Amino acid sequence: MSGTDMGTAGGERLRRWRMVLGGGEADGTGCALTGRDAAMDAALGALYGGGGEAGSRRTSGARSAGLGGSAPNVARWLGDIRTYFPSSVVQVMQRDAIERLGLAALLLEPEMLEAVEPDVHLVGTLLSLNKAMPETTKETARAVVRKVVEQLEKKLVARTRATLTGALDRSARISRPRHHDIDWDRTIRANLKNYLPEYRTVVPERLIGYGRAAQSVKKEVILCIDQSGSMAASVVYASVFGAVLASMRSIATRLVVFDTAVVDLTDQLDDPVDVLFGTQLGGGTDINRALAYCQSKITRPADTVVVLISDLYEGGIRNEMLKRVAAMKAAGVEFVTLLALSDEGAPAYDREHAAALAALGAPAFACTPDLFPDVMAAALEKRPLPTP
Repeated sequence: MSGTDMGTAGGERLRRWRMVLGGGEADGTGCALTGRDAAMDAALGALYGGGGEAGSRRTSGARSAGLGGSAPNVARWLGDIRTYFPSSVVQVMQRDAIERLGLAALLLEPEMLEAVEPDVHLVGTLLSLNKAMPETTKETARAVVRKVVEQLEKKLVARTRATLTGALDRSARISRPRHHDIDWDRTIRANLKNYLPEYRTVVPERLIGYGRAAQSVKKEVILCIDQSGSMAASVVYASVFGAVLASMRSIATRLVVFDTAVVDLTDQLDDPVDVLFGTQLGGGTDINRALAYCQSKITRPADTVVVLISDLYEGGIRNEMLKRVAAMKAAGVEFVTLLALSDEGAPAYDREHAAALAALGAPAFACTPDLFPDVMAAALEKRPLPTP
């Protein structure tokens, strides 16, 4: 490598370290930033530094800008980070700004909402502010939420329907079908070993088909969702999945949200945005009361799947909650407990309650949106759940 190349590589390393360290006495690089690098550093400093004004431009010195409480400054900063960073990084920086600098109240202004990059976490924040939101902001907020919901539906719908349709078909298969109910494709595949070459035919020793109820409702699914503040992302994903399930004629879907009260949002399932704005994030938790309501709605236990989505921090009667789960399982209900339905990894949860549910044969685990269709398919077929 030539001296020029080494010098160029060394300068690039210094530039990168300067961007990481943020300048000032601690950085030790002696590297001054200009142009786009200085603008990126200012945007980072506005969030992760302290004091000053957002969007200020500097060519050297410490990372010392701040977002302050000014909506114009924040709107300008939101535009800057969308210019300099990819969408995934923008979403992380927005989340940090809301959590670290208390900017949630500024999201009540329409011009702010138009400047942000929509994602699941932003939707959760908007839903938590729902009751405080002025009328002038609500339509903009709904547009932001709808954009995220449509993105999630586009990503999740096809695979969810395909996976669950297959599971429902397998669970409905019968071995003694009437002639017009025979599934000839599966029957031939299952009997290929009985092929008679001299007659060029397959002897169907085992017939496979579907019962007369194949076109009617085969299963009932109850989604019981904890709407406490820590479950925001799970509420968003569960609402989208609830709408997908409700669109499948062979599944009767009920969606119930709860804190210390219980709200049945089933009649809004045709529009997950309406479902989301029907929730109220925050407040206490009474899982026992929610499960009592769900239990009262079960008419065909052997064909019902109850999915409890909660971190299990119960504010109600613990022993009664466990008795209800045991009673539902004894009646033939498939009971699934998801500690979270999100991409966030291992959540905080009540380990004692999780262990008690596991002892009842209802293991509790966190589930990513990508895994959820497989979990539901296993529950519908009454086979072991694909826990991560």
